[in-house]
Amino acid sequence: MKNICVIGAGYVGLVTGTCFADLGSRVTVLDIDEAKIAKLQAGGIPIYEPGLEETVRRNVAAGRLSFTTSYPEGLKEAEFVFIAVGTPSGVDGEADLKYVHMAAESIAETMDHPLIIVNKSTVPVGTGDWVADVIRRKQPRPVPFAVVSNPEFLREGSALQDFLNPDRVVLGSLDQEAMEKVAQLHLPLRAPIMTTDLRTAEMIKYASNAFLATRISFINEIANICEQLGADIKEVAAGMGYDKRIGRAFLDAGLGYGGSCFPKDVKALEHMGVIHGCHPQLLRAVMEINRDQRRNVIRVTRELLDGSLRDKVVGLLGLAFKPNTDDMREAPSVEVAHLLRHEGALVRGYDPVAMHVAAKMLPDLILAEDPYDLATGADALIVVTEWNEFKHLALERIKGLMRRPVLIDGRNVYDPARLRRMGFTYSGIGRGYEKNGG
Repeated sequence: MKNICVIGAGYVGLVTGTCFADLGSRVTVLDIDEAKIAKLQAGGIPIYEPGLEETVRRNVAAGRLSFTTSYPEGLKEAEFVFIAVGTPSGVDGEADLKYVHMAAESIAETMDHPLIIVNKSTVPVGTGDWVADVIRRKQPRPVPFAVVSNPEFLREGSALQDFLNPDRVVLGSLDQEAMEKVAQLHLPLRAPIMTTDLRTAEMIKYASNAFLATRISFINEIANICEQLGADIKEVAAGMGYDKRIGRAFLDAGLGYGGSCFPKDVKALEHMGVIHGCHPQLLRAVMEINRDQRRNVIRVTRELLDGSLRDKVVGLLGLAFKPNTDDMREAPSVEVAHLLRHEGALVRGYDPVAMHVAAKMLPDLILAEDPYDLATGADALIVVTEWNEFKHLALERIKGLMRRPVLIDGRNVYDPARLRRMGFTYSGIGRGYEKNGG
């Protein structure tokens, strides 16, 4: 049984620690947030992630998973220390490494036996070398250690499955022996393990996220062209997806990407490129298109409500940045709500699991009890998050509750022809054929 300490009890850290415990290791999850650790120790879960609560409880009961705020306790028997803390965007889009720095210094001050330190956080290229330097300089006395990069590729909403059934495991280090030991931890996953150097591993993460964000912005730009030319983006994407060179993933037009990864990682990669003398114009276009998608939905809503949003009641169906999570970081709903209020609209919102987060992030948002409460008296509804339950609403009832049956389908959940037959004024993303009268 391996002994692992995971620093950070957020999405990545808690999922990583829980899954390693489920694979048979003894894991301590360490976080300096006392309230978060107290909640975990009491049996609560600070985030919403399908299957996580049950898996945490099972491994706590089995004695393989524990939680602490103490570095001496967390590192006491550890062989591996995973750094899985946040790296938010800084002032100029750069990744803010203050939490990584704090973790590295605390490890250095506490460690009294050899450790393999694994960077799980998404960090700029060169961070592994920097972490090693921080630890060497901060150690009270020299203790051997090695640094390995092991970027995460977890999707919120399916994070446990992504960890346990990965497409690949990427490891990077200048210490071959340490890298092989980390590889051994991942052997039960029966996934391809790619080994490389520190900087290449760090770059793989950024390049992967930037490419996926680029696919989303590309299909949204094509959708906007479809809208004007009378083509249907859903059929276009399906036709493209049959091509094995392209594939179907990340070709759903909508309100753009959000969450804790794509926005900050594209910004950080663009920043890295600029400060090292590159001209990352494609990355800039990706971010610009994504920003414009949120503004376009405001324009469409305004046009469908007679050219003004002032004193109109607009409901947002979905607030989390994607289904099956309560995460609202960089969620389209935040910007859409802000822009609607800026134009004088009264904005309501509903989400199956993110209401408690919305109450903190958007204190001016009027929260509805359910989709039907949201629709009551509304001049327009905007589908922001494609929760499955929204696909099965009693739409005739929704229409009857609304003051004006205007529905802007920001995720192309519904069939345009069907909603128009029901009497809705409907607008999707790139569903131009119906718009142009075909």
